[in-house]
Amino acid sequence: MRALLNAEQIDAHLTQLSGWCLGADRRAIEKSYTFRDFPSAFAFMTHAAFLAERMNHHPDWSNLFNRVDVRLSTHDAGGLTALDFGLAQALDGTLPSE
Repeated sequence: MRALLNAEQIDAHLTQLSGWCLGADRRAIEKSYTFRDFPSAFAFMTHAAFLAERMNHHPDWSNLFNRVDVRLSTHDAGGLTALDFGLAQALDGTLPSE
């Protein structure tokens, strides 16, 4: 099992990310991605699914037209671990540069 991060570690990791925030329960990080249209949002989710599978860490997410809402938490650890922040960075790295 992965080690849970303490509040200081979580804050330090959050400063390294753009647009991610701590969930209300303080056991997850969350971000909403907005794309130009549904196919772009779906393409992001498809690429993200392969990333998540390689990392063996799967997000809680939802899609509504051009928006993808992502919530990351290490469920078997009961909160946030370094794995969540690693996946967040990887997801941000899949965004097209415009």
